[in-house]
Amino acid sequence: MFHIKQLELVHWDYWRRFNLPLDAQIITIVGPNGSGKTTLLDALRTLFGLRCSGKRDFRRYVRRANRSFAWIRAVVANRPGSTGKRPFFPCLKDEVTLACRIRRAGGDWTRDYAIADGDLPIEALEANTDKAVEWVGYRDYQSRLAWGGLTPAIAKVLALEQGDTDKLCEYSPKALLELVFDVFGDKEVLDNYALAREEQINAERELDALGLDLDRLRAQAEAKRLEADRFLEWKQLDDEARALAAEIVPRLEATELARDIGHARSDIARDRDDLQKCSLELIDLQKRMADVEAEKAAAEAERKAARSADLEAEKDHLVAHDAVRDAEKLLAERSALRTRLAREAGDAAVDLEAAYAKADARLLHLQRQEREAVAAFEEKAAQFRATRDTHGSPGDPEVSRFRARLKEAGIAHRALSEIVEVTDAGWQGAVEAVLRPYRHVLLLAREQDRHAAWALGERERFRHFIVPELEPAPPANRGALAEVIRFADAVPRWLADLLNRIQRVEDADAARSLPRETEWITRDGYHRERRGARHLGKPAEFHFGELARKARLKQCEADMQRIDARLQQLRPQLDAAKEDADALRARLHGIEAAQLLAARADAFDAAEAALPAAKARLTAAIAARADAKGRVDAVDQRLRGIDIELDRRKREAAGLGRRLKELTDAAAPRRTEQARRILRLRRLRRGMPADWRDPQQNALLADRYGDARGARAELERLRQRLTDGDWVTDDTVLTLAGRLKADVTERETQYQERERHCTAARHITTEARAAYIAKLRATVRQYGKNLRALGELANVDVDCPVPHLENDDRALSAAGLEVRFDFDRKGAVGLNDGEASGGQQVMKSLILLIALLMDEARPGGFVFIDEPFAHLDIANIDRVGSFLRATRAQYLITTPVTHNANVFAPAQLTLVTRKKKPGDDWAPPIGLIQRAL
Repeated sequence: MFHIKQLELVHWDYWRRFNLPLDAQIITIVGPNGSGKTTLLDALRTLFGLRCSGKRDFRRYVRRANRSFAWIRAVVANRPGSTGKRPFFPCLKDEVTLACRIRRAGGDWTRDYAIADGDLPIEALEANTDKAVEWVGYRDYQSRLAWGGLTPAIAKVLALEQGDTDKLCEYSPKALLELVFDVFGDKEVLDNYALAREEQINAERELDALGLDLDRLRAQAEAKRLEADRFLEWKQLDDEARALAAEIVPRLEATELARDIGHARSDIARDRDDLQKCSLELIDLQKRMADVEAEKAAAEAERKAARSADLEAEKDHLVAHDAVRDAEKLLAERSALRTRLAREAGDAAVDLEAAYAKADARLLHLQRQEREAVAAFEEKAAQFRATRDTHGSPGDPEVSRFRARLKEAGIAHRALSEIVEVTDAGWQGAVEAVLRPYRHVLLLAREQDRHAAWALGERERFRHFIVPELEPAPPANRGALAEVIRFADAVPRWLADLLNRIQRVEDADAARSLPRETEWITRDGYHRERRGARHLGKPAEFHFGELARKARLKQCEADMQRIDARLQQLRPQLDAAKEDADALRARLHGIEAAQLLAARADAFDAAEAALPAAKARLTAAIAARADAKGRVDAVDQRLRGIDIELDRRKREAAGLGRRLKELTDAAAPRRTEQARRILRLRRLRRGMPADWRDPQQNALLADRYGDARGARAELERLRQRLTDGDWVTDDTVLTLAGRLKADVTERETQYQERERHCTAARHITTEARAAYIAKLRATVRQYGKNLRALGELANVDVDCPVPHLENDDRALSAAGLEVRFDFDRKGAVGLNDGEASGGQQVMKSLILLIALLMDEARPGGFVFIDEPFAHLDIANIDRVGSFLRATRAQYLITTPVTHNANVFAPAQLTLVTRKKKPGDDWAPPIGLIQRAL
C-alpha cells in the first residue's frame, strides 16, 4: 500500500494554510491537550474517506474556519509493487496527488475528491485548465482508494479512536477472525460464497412459497373433489327420491291395498259371526240375570225378618241379664254383711288395718283392669262404627301420612285396596295372600303427576309402589284368580296379568291335570309358580273388598263380646273387693253389719227366690239370640254369594254389550273403508305398467323399504335431507374438480423441478463454502505468519493456530481466531484474559494491528495511532519504539507533551502543534522537527 509524503491544509479548523512534509517512517505529533493533534489526524481521515474520531465530522472543522471552502491535499507514493503494478494506475508517475475540496452549497457542506498524476498544487487543481483532473464523489473515490490498497477493512483499522490502539486485543476470537478475513481475504471468494448462499436461501424460499402454493392448490382441489362428491351424492339421493315418488311408493301402496282388502274380507265375515253369537249370548245372560235378581229379592226379605228376630232376642237377653245381675248383687251384699257380722267382734285393730290395706290395693287393681277393659271396648266400638260406615282397607300410619302429603301437593290418587272387590268369599284368603305385598300400592289419577309423586316418595322414603300407568282391566280368563275379583277402576297392567296368570284349584291334587308350566293356587293359599310351590299363609286381617270389611266387622263384634265377658267377670270381683274394703273401713269406725242385714232382709229373700227363674230366662234368651244371629249370618252369606253372582253376570252382560256395540259400530266403517280401498286400488292400477305388479319384484321392494309407509318415510327423509343439506347441484363442479386435479399434478411437477434446483443450489453453496473455508485457512495462516514475524521483531512468542473449520454455516458462524502471546517466557496469555500488563496490552494490539497491514503483494502503508505510550513505562516505551522502527509501515503517532522524552527516540519527524491564542483568528502553524539521518 502507498505511504504519505506531503500534506497541505487550507481553512481546516483554525489553521489558515500550511504544508507539511510527511516523508518519514515514524512521525510523532506532539502538543498539549486541545492543540490539534486529533484534528490533524481527522484531516487525513477525511482525505482518505474515513470516519472522523468520536462524534466529529468534517463539517465541524470547516465551520470553525468561517470560510466558504476548504482544501485537503496530500502527495502519496505511487511506486510499483512486487507485481509491477502501481497503486493508482493509470497514474504512472511515482507520486500522486490526492485532493479533497469542501464547499458550502445551499446551506450545507459538500466534498469532492480528485486523484491527479504527479505533484499538483491546489491552484492547478482548482484551475484544471486542461481538464486532466476528474472530480468524483465519495463512493467512487473510496473504490479508487481500495484499488490502491486502502481497503474497507484497513479503513476500519485506520479509523480507530484516540486511545483505542490497545483494544484490538480485546476483540473476541470471532470478531478478530472476521476482521482478518476482511483485510486479507479474497473478496471474490467471499462474494461467491455469499452469492451462492443467497441463491440457496432464495431457492429454498421460492421452494417454500411453491410448497405453500401447492398446498393451497391441493386444498382447493380437495375442496372441489368434496363438492363433486356432494354433487354425486345429491344426484344419487335425488334420483332415489324421484324413483320413490314415481314408482316405488305407488307399487307398494297397490300391493298393500290388495293384501289389506283380502284381510278385510275375512275380518268382516268373522265380525258378522261374532255379532250374531254375541246377540244370542246377551239374550241368554239377561234371562239368567232376571232369575238371580228375583232370588236376591227373596233373600233380602228373609234377611229383614231374621234381623227383626235378632233384635228381639237381643232385647230379651239384656232384660234377663239385668235381672240375674241385680239378684246376684243383692245376694252378694247379703253374704258380705253376714261375713262382716261374723268378724265384728274378732280381730285386733292392727290385723284389721292390714286387712283393710290389702283389700284397698286389690280394689284399686280391679278398678284399673275395669278402666282398661272399658277403654278397649270403646276403641273396638269406634273401629266397628268406622268400619261399618266407611269402605276400604284398614289404615296404616305411614301410608296415611304419605297420602296426606300427596293430598297437600294436589296429587289425586287412590289405594289399590279401594278398587279391588272379591266376589267369592271362599277365595278371599287366597286373594289376600297373593295381594299381601301390594296392600298399600298407590295409583295416581293423572299420569303426568308421576315425577312429582316419585320425588315426594324419595324424600319421604315411602316403601310402597307408586304406579302412574293404569288401564282398564282386561276380561278375566276362565278359571283364573282374576275371575273372583272385580276392579272398580283402572289398574296396573302387571297386576291384571298376575291375577290372570294364576289358576284356581281346590287342592294340589286337582292341579295334576293342568299343564306343567301353569301357575295355580288353592283356596287355602298354597301357591305354585315357576320357582316352585309354597304356602303363602292366610292373613289374620283382610284388606281387599266388601268381604274383608265384613270380616273386620265380625272380628270387631267378637272382640267386643270378649271384652264384655271380661267386664262381666271383673265387675262382681270389683263389687266384692269394694264391699270388703268398705266392711273393713266400717269396722275401723264401728260395727253396723247386723243392723244392715235386719233392715234389708226382705229384699234379700226376694232376690234369692227369683234368681233360679232369672237364670233360666237368661239361658233361654242366649240360645234364642244365638239362633237368630245364626239365621242372619246364613242369610247374609247367601246374599253375598247372590251379589257376587249377580255382579259377575252384570259384568259379563256389560262386556257383551260393549262387544256388541263395538262390533255394530265397527261394521259400517269397515265396509266403508273396504269400499274405499277397492276404489283406491282401481285408481292406482289404472295405467300402471304390467311389470309393476310382479310379486317377486314387489317383495324385494318390501324387503328393502318395509311397506308403503316406510317408503314414504324414506322419501320424506330423502326430501328433508335434500332440503336441509348443503348440496352442490351444479354439474360444472365435476369439470372444475378435474381441472384442479390436473393443475395439482402440473404444480407437483414444478415443485419437484424446483426441489432439484434447490438441491443443486445447496451443492453449489457447499462448494463455495469449501472454497471460502480454504481461503479463510490460507488467510489465517498468512496472518499467523505476520504475527509470528512481528513477534520476533518485538521479542514476543506469538501462537496463532488455524481454527477448526467445517463445511457448515453454523460451524463457520461460531469459528474464532485464538491468538496467544508469550512475553519474557512467563507463559502464554490470550487476547483479553486480564493477565497482561498495560504495556503488554499495547504490544499485543500493535502486533495485531500491524499484522493486518502487512501485505507481501503491497508492502508499506501507513497507520494512525493515537497515544500508544499513554500507559507505558520508560522500558516499555523503548520496547515499543524499537518494535515500530523494525517494521516497514509509516506511523503517525500522537503523544501529549507530558511523556518521557524517550517517546521521541524512534521518531524521524516530529510535528509540534500549539493552541490558538485568545484573540487570534488562526492557530499558529505546526512546528516541524526532522531527525538528521
